[in-house]
Amino acid sequence: MSTPEPESETYRRYLSAVMLHGAAGARACGLGATDLYALNILDLAGAMTPGELSARTGLTTGPTTRLIDRLEQAGYVRRVPSPDDRRKVIVEPAGEPADLDRVLAPARRRIGEIIGGYAPEQRAVLFDYFRRAADAYREAADDLR
Repeated sequence: MSTPEPESETYRRYLSAVMLHGAAGARACGLGATDLYALNILDLAGAMTPGELSARTGLTTGPTTRLIDRLEQAGYVRRVPSPDDRRKVIVEPAGEPADLDRVLAPARRRIGEIIGGYAPEQRAVLFDYFRRAADAYREAADDLR
């Protein structure tokens, strides 16, 4: 009989699988992992300046400009003039990227099936964890910067 793996190993294996899926999904759409991450940020937070996107991705301004250029050329985002300051631009999603949705749908379905197998009170705990862990990871990333 084998010994169960330590919880820290299970958690690290989970995080590695999530990152691996993100990188594979990005490649399947012709994107880099950071490109997909930036698209997710824009989808969740809405339009923002390149400087805001730079801060949220942890990239400096040069790589952020190239990232926006790639996403704009691929049709995922567009630059629009800022309504408040005509010297600034805002980066906004250019609609729902159909190929991203197609590529990520199988994982969403599989994870949905797993979560659906839990009782409502267990799902509440899972989603409480997701919310709190997301905040903790953002704070830890800020600390590392």
